[in-house]
Amino acid sequence: MTEPNNNAAAAMPPYAKREPKRREFHGDVFFDDYEWMRDKESPEVRDYVAAQNRYCEQRMVHLAGFRSTLFEELKSHVEETDMSVPTRINDYWYFTRTQQGKQYGVQCRMPVRGEDDWDPPEVDPKGEPGSMPGEQVVFDANAEAEGHDFFRLGGIDLSRDGRWMLYGVDVSGDERYDYRIRDLAARNEDGSPVELPEQFNGIGGACFTPDGQWVFWVEIDDSWRPFAIWRHRVGTSVESDVCVYREADERFWAGVGISFDERNIVIGTGSKTTTEVLMLPTATPEGEFSAFIPRQDGVEYDVSFACFEGAGEDGSDIPLAVVYHNANNPNFEIDVIDMRRHEPPYRLGEGVCVAAGSPYGCEHGEIDKPITEAYYNPVNPAILEGAHGLGIEGIALHRHFVTLSYRSDGQPHVAYMPKDAAAADFLAGRPWRFRELLPPPLDNDWDMVAAERDDETGDHGEWLWTEDAKVPEASASDVNGAGAVDHTSSSDGASDDHLPGETRRLYSIGTGGNPSYDAPRMRYSFSSYTRPGELHEIDPATGQDTLLKRATVLGGFDPRDYMERRVWITARDGERIPVSLVWHRDCPAQDAPMFITGYGAYEISSDPGFSVSRLSMLDRGVLYAVPHIRGGGEMGRAWYEQGRRLNKKHSFEDFVDATCALQRARLADPRRTVANGGSAGGLLMGAVANMAPECYAGIEADVPFVDALTSILDPDLPLTVTEWDEWGDPLHDPDVYRYMKSYTPYENAPSGADAGAEAAGENVGGTDVDSTEGVPTLAAHFPKIFITTSMNDTRVLYVEPLKWLARLQSAGVDAVAKIEVEAGHGGISGRYKQWEEVSYENAWCMAVMHITR
Repeated sequence: MTEPNNNAAAAMPPYAKREPKRREFHGDVFFDDYEWMRDKESPEVRDYVAAQNRYCEQRMVHLAGFRSTLFEELKSHVEETDMSVPTRINDYWYFTRTQQGKQYGVQCRMPVRGEDDWDPPEVDPKGEPGSMPGEQVVFDANAEAEGHDFFRLGGIDLSRDGRWMLYGVDVSGDERYDYRIRDLAARNEDGSPVELPEQFNGIGGACFTPDGQWVFWVEIDDSWRPFAIWRHRVGTSVESDVCVYREADERFWAGVGISFDERNIVIGTGSKTTTEVLMLPTATPEGEFSAFIPRQDGVEYDVSFACFEGAGEDGSDIPLAVVYHNANNPNFEIDVIDMRRHEPPYRLGEGVCVAAGSPYGCEHGEIDKPITEAYYNPVNPAILEGAHGLGIEGIALHRHFVTLSYRSDGQPHVAYMPKDAAAADFLAGRPWRFRELLPPPLDNDWDMVAAERDDETGDHGEWLWTEDAKVPEASASDVNGAGAVDHTSSSDGASDDHLPGETRRLYSIGTGGNPSYDAPRMRYSFSSYTRPGELHEIDPATGQDTLLKRATVLGGFDPRDYMERRVWITARDGERIPVSLVWHRDCPAQDAPMFITGYGAYEISSDPGFSVSRLSMLDRGVLYAVPHIRGGGEMGRAWYEQGRRLNKKHSFEDFVDATCALQRARLADPRRTVANGGSAGGLLMGAVANMAPECYAGIEADVPFVDALTSILDPDLPLTVTEWDEWGDPLHDPDVYRYMKSYTPYENAPSGADAGAEAAGENVGGTDVDSTEGVPTLAAHFPKIFITTSMNDTRVLYVEPLKWLARLQSAGVDAVAKIEVEAGHGGISGRYKQWEEVSYENAWCMAVMHITR
């Protein structure tokens, strides 16, 4: 793309000196030219960061008008003064107000009208905080943030009576929170809040006991690992606090909270692959914690307690322990233990199994069976039978209903049933009769069943590609092995069954908003890529569904104007990869500019969700694509296992193969394709840029984990030891070292230091050299790079993207970086600032696609 501004085009990146530092492990030597940038307090580093920010502004100055346009478009879609639906917690209804011009929300509450008050009060959404009769401002983040460039609320916990509030804030972005205790029933003479003198500074989190008399808080070590739990008696000096638990294993993190039934203080400790739960009754907070089930290496579990009220033969309650674990099933199972007949200790796998995931394709399951093979198990509810990639994600028992969360066919699902029916099924020894929770469709929407479908159209008659786009099946020798058009076949499960009235959108669904055990109705939330979030309430006995709130999107927005569908591409090793596509229905997805984004790590799923900022891209004809690559959790544990440790390259290959498949199908134009990913997804971006630079015109890498090998080799860096379960341990395992070295983006990127070898045509640092021109081939065809990072990031240290940036620029790659000096891993705070930031990023991405208005 030609820069329209000559001054911007003429700007030169800052010079970064080279000070080679020798690194030697397992017989391999690497000279790191830019490791000197790790000294954050060095004036030289600070000057270099400032110079890079000035260079970025020079390069971006011609997009100022476009950025402003995108910001105003985004703002025009947002109901700036609004409020959330009130949620009952104990004796109050809690809700959040947002106000036009204010960066942060205001937490408010109103008292319930009686013990049986389960209908939210009518509150004027346009009113000022505290303006309704009985309304009280609990926490105004706008006032608390005054004087700070960065502000993040770490959490709020309240005593059962609602008087005492425990809250934590971070004003630097380093994810260490300062906690205070505030009296919500009193004010000082000047009107300021009354706070107790004790302070908990630089901690990881904290919780009250229900009576508000004790605080349990989390200490963080020098490596930013939450590792110890302390007990504090409210009203006493913090210096007298007692350490009640210390986690010695550096792979494990520790946290503390209160059980859902408020009967136990719970310490949860875990690594990436092993967990343990320790408990102490809230009635005896000075007692000793004990493990519910002692930890077993490679086993994850959680436990909660509930009961079947009045279900005993004499009308008594049946106390239950509900255990979620993967001791016998890698995709987890849920066991319910009748505690009338079983005293502790307990072991994993006992009780009645009410749901079990699919072991297909898992390392510790049936590894030879395909992940996508239909799974049947007689213990499972009928709705789970025949599911593909089935993973069980949790169960919740309330007084009147039970909810089950699971994944199948690459998407999240929720099922529910009345509590009395669950008790009957449990006592009868039969599978529980869950019903899947299906969000209602929109009237006259395209997601209703189409009468006719053609092979060359999408699931609902929309044109995706033309007949002349079809090409023969790619051969095994094809450069990417991604294949041709028939590799983007429709197979999403939600669109092929043609159930009348069922939504066809690629939605996310969850049962948030149910903090009260006694609530008679169940709340659930729902959204899709093109349908704004909705909060519903359903009566589990009758199935009556009530819409409580639909997110308002202004500016003439109509979800029916946007299309979304799931296609599957075949990766080079034969695995089928789901890919979500979104586009404007008036802009056929044919040779379109494409924004393709992915993550693929930590078993985190990239599920559908609505974004107001995405509309500006879709309205300009951009195809939005999300390959659900291995390393995530979309298809269960096996999907994760096939994209981590010594399988990590599958994540990168899946992303490239999905990109190629969409481009070969003539859906997307490689000359206008921009890829995006953040954190571990930033590692993905660096890797695919090295692997297949010809597929991408530009790449946006946010807080990218691009110097992965250097970081994972150093156990003194924040989080390193805990990360060995995810990436492997290159410090002690030479195979892991060699494998990570082969893909870590920084070491495999083109570099100006390669010049000495260019004339000889040698392969240097993973870069192919074109000896006829004396220019590294990779650098000559590298995509444009835009990097975002933060100086206070504790998860991916700023030095990683900074070193990568210097190496790329030294090789002549067009790379720029926007470096926040105040924020942390999550970026800047404040909604207007965040809107400006996303507009800045989107302007660059679309400019690379040749869209600048």
